[in-house]
This record gives sequence, C-alpha cells and structure tokens, in this order.
Amino acid sequence: MEAASTPVSRPAPNAQEVFGAAQRRVGEKIIRALLFLAALVSILITVGIVFSLVGETIAFFQDDAVKLSQFLTGSEWSPLFSDPEFGIRPLVQGTLIISAIGMAVAVPLGLGTAVYLSEYASPRVRRLVKPTLELLAGVPTVVFGYFALTYFTPKILNGIFGLDVSVFNGLAGGIIVGIMIIPTVASVAEDSMASVPQSLREGAFGLGASKRQVSTRVVFPAALSGIVASVVLGASRAVGETMIVLIAAGQVPTTSLDPRQPMETMTAFIGATGKGDVPTGSTGYKAIFAVGFTLFVMTLLINAIAIRLVRKYRQVYE
Repeated sequence: MEAASTPVSRPAPNAQEVFGAAQRRVGEKIIRALLFLAALVSILITVGIVFSLVGETIAFFQDDAVKLSQFLTGSEWSPLFSDPEFGIRPLVQGTLIISAIGMAVAVPLGLGTAVYLSEYASPRVRRLVKPTLELLAGVPTVVFGYFALTYFTPKILNGIFGLDVSVFNGLAGGIIVGIMIIPTVASVAEDSMASVPQSLREGAFGLGASKRQVSTRVVFPAALSGIVASVVLGASRAVGETMIVLIAAGQVPTTSLDPRQPMETMTAFIGATGKGDVPTGSTGYKAIFAVGFTLFVMTLLINAIAIRLVRKYRQVYE
C-alpha cells in the first residue's frame, strides 16, 4: 500500500507581506481610476466641442437670411457684408485644393523618406536624418507661413520658375503645407515598415530578390495599413491647417480652380473672423461655428475612411 501523502503546510504570511499586497492593490486601483478619469475627460471635452458647434450651427440655420440649400451649393461667401451671402462652396473648394497640393508634395517625399530610412539608410544616417525630420515637425506653422509669403512665392515660384503667381496664392500655401506634413507621413510610415518582421526580408533575399524588390514588393505591402494611416493622418493635418494658409494663401473666397490666385480655406476664415470685431450672437459670428462644424464633419469622414482602410489592410504576424 502506498503511504498517504501528508499535506505540505505553507508558512502563514507575515504582517509585512499582507500590508505590501494591500498597498499594491490600492495602488492599482488608484492608477486604474486615474486612467479612467483621463479617458473620461477626453470624451467629455470632445462631447462639449460637438455640442458647442451643433448648438451655434442650429442657431445659424434658424436665421431668416440663411438657407441650407444656399449654404451647401452657393458660390458666394460674404457673411460679414451688409448684403451677406452664405455659400460655403468657395471655402470647401479652397480647402480641398490646398490640401490636394499639400498631399501631392508630402506623400511621395514622405513615403520615399520612410522607405530610405527603413530599408537603405545605415544606422548612422538614420540617427542623423530622423531627428532632423522631427525637428522640422516642431517648427511653428506661423514660421512656415511667413516663409511662404516672403521667400517661397517671390524667390522660388516667381523668381526661379516664373509662374507669375499673386503675392497671396493657393499654390505656395499648398506646397508649404505639404512640406510641413512630410515629417508626419515619413515618421508614421517608417515606424510601420520597421515593424515588418525581418524574416520576411530574409526569405525574399533567399529567393534571389533584390533590395528594390524587397522594399517595394515585400515590405511596402506588408506595412500598407500603417502607410495608409500615415497618409490619412497627413491629410487630416492638411485640411485642418490654419496659419500657413491664413498668411500665404490670402482671404479671398473664390470658386476659381487656378491655385496661382488667392483663395480662402475654412480654417483661414475661422482664424481671421474669430480674431475680428464680429458681434457675439450675430449671423457672422454664428457662421464661424457653421464652418467649424462643416470642417469637423469632413475630418470625421477622413478618419472614418482611415479606420476602415487600416482594418482592411492590417497584417498580423506571429
């Protein structure tokens, strides 16, 4: 017969261990509560912004001088004139044109920089270039704006290329917006490419692929979700940029498609009108919130598309 096993007695925890475990539990609860509070504050701030925009926007459309159809399709925007017009199409068009020019500059340069840093640059070069990009991202946008106005337009666009653009023009504003968001696109895309498993690269090299083929046919598709996120994040920044377009692009709402002429974006109108002497409660004052709400909806749509695309192209590696 087998001898009955005797239970192993464990020493009773002393008071110091019990007190230490209680302290850890209390600390975890405090940290959890602080994190929940931080998330709650963020949500409440967002909700407050939405309610403030929606409330004033509703009041704007309740004005007898404003019609929703005119607001959405009208080609004249002059809410502060004695005979006001409330067609937001010139502001939306100016925003889209300048954002498109900015993305045409930022996407190829940003993604090219990301591929170089991830696949071609030596560690020494990477340590030099990446902080330089981050430094560019820290330059105040007002500096970019005055650079576009005082140097880029007269010296580069008119002087070197002879484009005969106006002092204030959408082309300079769009190009400088693109330069501003290059670090955003490059940094996010490079981080995504760097997270691709090294085994995928080694397998491609083992099959005889060249460096270019590995970069464009293996790493780039594998990091596509992060690359899409970087592009959409850059687009959101371009749409929401204020100071560069306020200084460099002018404040002329127009339906012209010629970027060499002055044009006004939604953010430029908000920035210029918000700092003026617009009476609180007037129709012009409420128009600021209506434009802000329109911009909010546009940005929300861009982010929704980004989330959908990132989920569609996300790659999971084990």
